[in-house]
Amino acid sequence: MLDKRYPIGVFSSPSIITEEILQNWIQTLEHFPTRLENLVKDLSEVQLDTPYREDGWTLRQVVHHCADSHHHSYIRFKWALTEENPVIKAYNEADWAELFDTKTAPIEISLLHLKAVHAKLVYLLKGLSDKDLQKSFVHPETNETVVLSKNIGIYAWHCNHHYAHINNLLIHNDWK
Repeated sequence: MLDKRYPIGVFSSPSIITEEILQNWIQTLEHFPTRLENLVKDLSEVQLDTPYREDGWTLRQVVHHCADSHHHSYIRFKWALTEENPVIKAYNEADWAELFDTKTAPIEISLLHLKAVHAKLVYLLKGLSDKDLQKSFVHPETNETVVLSKNIGIYAWHCNHHYAHINNLLIHNDWK
């Protein structure tokens, strides 16, 4: 049975991140804003305000969450590239998802934001050296040191994870 919380499973990083894997992850990041826009652009307000699972976020909240989360990711890359293993600022994504803008704003705002953030992020990632890719940050909630090469994979997974949330609901409700 499909776990609706993790429709593509949880992220698992390969022990060796090859150039090919990195390029595939960067390509996922590059194409995500357009893929997401194409998936949601024709949805009605009622459809956008439908949760993707019981006790889950609405499709609108998922779109806005992606923009918020990927904005944070971009900043985390910049911190790791300019500071020595910084402790990043975490945020309470569940609380952010309950804010007025996340629950009511037109998704076009976040779709445009995602296009801009991903354009900047992908441009940055394509220019990183092997040494840059080994730089890292510390996540304060887990105390885990996250290497940038792995973080690229985490966000490529995050794109596909939330795309699957929306896509699975569209298929389940015969909206696609």
